[in-house]
Amino acid sequence: MPTVTFDHQNLRILQLGANITHDPALWGEELDKIGCVVEECDDNTVEIEVFPDRPDLLSAETMAYATRTFLHDADAEPKLPVKAGSITMTVDPSLENVRPIIYGAVVRGVNTGHTSEARSQFIQGLMDHQEKLHFALGRGRRRSSIGVHDLSRLKPPFRVITVDSKYKFIPLAMNEEMTISDILSEHPKGVNYAHLLDGFEKFPVILDASGDVLSFPPIINGAHTTVSEETTDFFIDVTGWDKKACESSLLLVCLSMAVRGGTIESIELTGWNGEMSICPNGSPQTHKLPKSLLENVLGREFSDAEISEAINRMGGRFIRRRVVTDGPLVSERWADAEVGSDEYLIEMPRWRSDILHPVDMVEEVATGIGYEDLGVATSMQSIAGKPLKKMTLHRRIRESLQGCGLQQIQSLTLSNEGDQFTKMRQKHSGSVTELHNPITIEHTIMRQYILPSLLRLLAANRHHELPQRVYELGTVVHDHHNNDRVAWGCAEVGTGFTGAKGIAQALLRDLGVEQEELEVNYKPIKSGDGPWLEGRGADILINGKKVGSCGEIDPVIADLFELRVPIQAGEFDVEALGRMIPDPVH
Repeated sequence: MPTVTFDHQNLRILQLGANITHDPALWGEELDKIGCVVEECDDNTVEIEVFPDRPDLLSAETMAYATRTFLHDADAEPKLPVKAGSITMTVDPSLENVRPIIYGAVVRGVNTGHTSEARSQFIQGLMDHQEKLHFALGRGRRRSSIGVHDLSRLKPPFRVITVDSKYKFIPLAMNEEMTISDILSEHPKGVNYAHLLDGFEKFPVILDASGDVLSFPPIINGAHTTVSEETTDFFIDVTGWDKKACESSLLLVCLSMAVRGGTIESIELTGWNGEMSICPNGSPQTHKLPKSLLENVLGREFSDAEISEAINRMGGRFIRRRVVTDGPLVSERWADAEVGSDEYLIEMPRWRSDILHPVDMVEEVATGIGYEDLGVATSMQSIAGKPLKKMTLHRRIRESLQGCGLQQIQSLTLSNEGDQFTKMRQKHSGSVTELHNPITIEHTIMRQYILPSLLRLLAANRHHELPQRVYELGTVVHDHHNNDRVAWGCAEVGTGFTGAKGIAQALLRDLGVEQEELEVNYKPIKSGDGPWLEGRGADILINGKKVGSCGEIDPVIADLFELRVPIQAGEFDVEALGRMIPDPVH
């Protein structure tokens, strides 16, 4: 999880309050309530770990803004003041399929510090904030990426166009021009993020009126717009594919500068589709919270004053309670307010992108009040669960195999081509689901069979005494969809095919296969078809449909798994068993 480091002197400048403590226990006790953990605290700094679901806390400035209301009872300001500006930015239609979501903003008069050291710390903090937002909201710059520029070096208006790979400009931290192609293959940032532009023939660039490059998103800024210690006026661009991530990223960077005294100015933006808009939009978002949902989840009623105070602590504003006039007459979901019931209207900052559902507002109220102050109540709702239909079958399978003396194990659903198919002489059962970035060559695909996992387990335990009798009921993946299978493997002497068939017969009997309408057959398996020793393996069919197979493992196969003992085993398709054998109880 990302961390934010506070300098105590900066906290005083940001006017968090006079009573700033160096005691990490006291910091932790309060900040833990809003998703933070104080890692270290000394005479100079406080290091705080922030959970990724609160991207509004990823800089010293934005955390200061949030904690003013939470720790110091300040009045919440969910609206971000934005002054009308005169700068325009036009997006070319070619951006539609290249990087369609584009926003911008201007912030002037930012107090970056009164000493060279303070200004240097501000720049470092600004860069750290960008990278944390790229991680938490941008998903590695894929959904959104941010560019911050020295406005004094730019000549508006701005335009966003696409260029080919031979286009040249001087990128950040370089002294000579490089082509787009060279940046993607040689520049450190280009190498790190080139995969985001794989397959593109055109690439996005942002230009000013002089034709100078501000940014080549999502890779690198132009060198001439570099922020320096003298910079106090900024232009911010955010581009990407996710509207909410882009808007939140822009607002949070603007907020961090506004906390330092900056004045935010809007720009007039013409999108790739010709639509004109003003951004950033600093107005808060209105959320609806059904009264019944709040009380059902938290277990008691709350006064409007309690909710107002709690929401203020969380940086929002309680508008009013109202009677619902549109909606379902009878709701089957807690989150839907019925006609005639009450709901609360609450304003929250637009940059709070973590609020996705009314239940998130329940969490805001609970956090604002304090979980320790919610009281104790017994739920009046009957929410007893019931098992899934397939779980009854799973239970009966487990009971049967455990009755045969087998011990249940659980292994990974990850495997590899060698174990699943080559060594086991088994064919693909539909499309194989591969991992794009496997950590190890042992885990490159999602398994289609469980038996190889059992052989790996027996091999890892070969130094223990025999017999070893295990089974697994677990998930496999066929054609990119989950399925259930059950397999067993027994490393023991003196059983062979007879032992495997005995376990199969016992399992089928316990599942109710001894019904007149069901016919069970054991069909010998051809040599080389599966891991079975020739003449000692069989497919198991119910009314002519294959549901599994069992037999004695070929010593050649066992040797590939470094096993030197006789092994009898079997594997069933659980879903096929469920289809073919009617439940004798139900």
